[in-house]
Amino acid sequence: MTETPRTSDTSSFGSSPSSAGSDHGDHAGVGLSDPTIGRGRRAMLDLVNKLHSTGVQMDIDLPQIAVIGSQSAGKSSLIESISGVTLPRAAGTCTRCPTECRLARADGRWRCSVALRFTVDENGQALGQARTVAFGDVIYDKVDVEDRLRRAQRAILNPRRRPDYFLSTESDEVEEPEGQLTFSSNCVELRISGPEVADLSFCDLPGLIASVGRSGNSNDIALVENLVKSYIKKPSCVILLTVACETDFENQGAHRLAKEFDPHGKRTVGVLTKPDRIPDGEEIHWISFIKNEKEPLEHGWFSVKQPSSNELKRGITWTEARQSENNFFSSTPPWSEMEAMYQKYLRTSNLIKRLSDILSDLVAKRLPEIHEEIEAALCGVSDALAQLPPPPSSDPRADIMRLVHAFTKAVAVQVSGIPDANGLHQKLRPSQDTFRRAIRGSAPAFRPYERRLADKRTCSAPAFLEHEDGPMDEDAPEDSEIFIDEVYEAALQARTRELPGNFPWVVKQAYVTRFTKHWSTPAYALCDVVYRDLAQRMRTLVHEHFGPFGQGLLEQRVRLLVQDLVKACFENTKKKIDWLVQLERQAFTLNTHYLADYRDKFLAHYKGARQAGEHGDLVERIRRYIPGGPPDVFAGAPEDAISKVLSGLVELGMPGIKPEDIPKLLPADELEPALEIMADVRAYFQVAYKRFTDNIPLAIDDELVCGVDRDVYVALMNGLNISGSGGDHLCREYAQESSQAASKREELEKKLERLSGASEELLNLGRS
Repeated sequence: MTETPRTSDTSSFGSSPSSAGSDHGDHAGVGLSDPTIGRGRRAMLDLVNKLHSTGVQMDIDLPQIAVIGSQSAGKSSLIESISGVTLPRAAGTCTRCPTECRLARADGRWRCSVALRFTVDENGQALGQARTVAFGDVIYDKVDVEDRLRRAQRAILNPRRRPDYFLSTESDEVEEPEGQLTFSSNCVELRISGPEVADLSFCDLPGLIASVGRSGNSNDIALVENLVKSYIKKPSCVILLTVACETDFENQGAHRLAKEFDPHGKRTVGVLTKPDRIPDGEEIHWISFIKNEKEPLEHGWFSVKQPSSNELKRGITWTEARQSENNFFSSTPPWSEMEAMYQKYLRTSNLIKRLSDILSDLVAKRLPEIHEEIEAALCGVSDALAQLPPPPSSDPRADIMRLVHAFTKAVAVQVSGIPDANGLHQKLRPSQDTFRRAIRGSAPAFRPYERRLADKRTCSAPAFLEHEDGPMDEDAPEDSEIFIDEVYEAALQARTRELPGNFPWVVKQAYVTRFTKHWSTPAYALCDVVYRDLAQRMRTLVHEHFGPFGQGLLEQRVRLLVQDLVKACFENTKKKIDWLVQLERQAFTLNTHYLADYRDKFLAHYKGARQAGEHGDLVERIRRYIPGGPPDVFAGAPEDAISKVLSGLVELGMPGIKPEDIPKLLPADELEPALEIMADVRAYFQVAYKRFTDNIPLAIDDELVCGVDRDVYVALMNGLNISGSGGDHLCREYAQESSQAASKREELEKKLERLSGASEELLNLGRS
């Protein structure tokens, strides 16, 4: 960048030796380099420039000036006037890729560094992370800037070549490389600092084009337009819109884009260039812009006059150029005849001052917001990094061992039980209850009356069972009911050498087999439910513990090993269920007290039900009998019939007989043996059913659930084989990180670095 000129300044826009960086002197300065600017505003502008240096503009909307316009609208000349930097003009390379300028005032020697920032690869595909490459050494002599920029832009337009190729070749050799792009969204970064440099950031964007020549690319129009949009769509971007007065305003597409993203003209600054080329008689048309009457903008329209091509070739100095511009607007009607209030919109110096004010105001407004956005972004990046798997360590074997131990501990916690509604045992309890109800529902449906009376009589569930198992439905389908006459007939047919009144054991065994043969299906169903739930929980635990490790190879291996283990335990459990079911095929118990108690209860229940059916009136009279009460309504006589019976028994020498003992005086029931068989079988069912509904869940828990817990560590250590001779190699393979995770981590770490650097700069501003 050329220094702000002194009165005797001879520095030029060209590359004459007189523009060397050793030229220093005292002067008032222009725009943001004006020493009269307050320290606070300068510090804020300097801060934003430092934020740009961190690269955080990729993540946060930072205040910036973007220069846009159609091709040949005078953008490059305007940039040279604002910054003093001579841009390359040969072959128009300055307009074919963005040039971002970061200007910073600093004590010490003037210096300039050039870098290339790549956001797309050689095929035009977007990169996950922008790549910045330094291009050459630091420049201390201003005369070398133009050539370095030309070479840098050629390197941008030839991404398939190494950048240093364009540093080492001669200047004329880099003018027409083969396969050169016509435009690129990758940009040249120019960073200039010095004691007389303005604190400013701006970007010279490629000029919008309306058509391409034969050698051009038909995609160039959209490429350039999208590139311009990517800058000016940001709310903190000040749009410096250049419009050439030698071309019809309606034919210049840059204004259309500015209007699209800034429809109310809040952040657009209009600049009319080449006012000396306005056809005679058309000046009034352009004057209406300066007066903000046509296409009004909040910050207004400016007009500047830059050196002509001949003046540039002649080596016009910065001072001479500004003097020439001043003479033009002071002596050329109608510019010279404009009111004083509009004169401040003429000349480059007024434009720079206005840009300084706009940018500094925008920075002051945005700084608090930027601080909040950076802190929020830092939290987001930190959270995203925390969700990524840890990077591979130097000791993958130890990492894998820790994972295996943590996994087996988690399995043990699940097996032992957790106080959670989604715990393993909590989820299995409904299935266990379903299994219990299914076994209980297989109880033999004995009926203490003949089949011929099935339509007339019913048998209610024993009341004593409700106290133990809850309400129990004794109703059964007609084809599963077992009537007393059928039991008696089966007992008679089974007799061999038994004495009269005795019946073979095989009768009862047949009924035991009849209900136990249905027990295997509910047992296997419960086992299947436990297996499926346990297998799913193991898959979830495997993913939680091993999923983030490496590329997933370890997770896949562990999942297969655990799957095989769970399946093996499942097969062992089914064998245990087979064994338990087979045991129940033979009736056996040592719980004689429990069995006898149930036998008495069921026998009394069946007898009572049968007597109620056979001698219903008598049973009802006994039930309703109240000693000393009114006469029995069923006796048909004024005397109480039951009282008479009890009195008569006393006279016969049988005192102590109670009303409920009267049915015992009735003739013996010839089907009594069948009632005893029914009571024995039903009592044994209660013993066996409760035993079975305990043993099956216990077997499933011990063989399947606890079996996995017992064997998982050994299964993993043997299956992973990380302790063998090739263990180190296997561990390195297991720990190898996926390129996707590594790339994501690298991207987030770079973003974290940018944001942290920006946050530190904000903190430094607060300390100063």
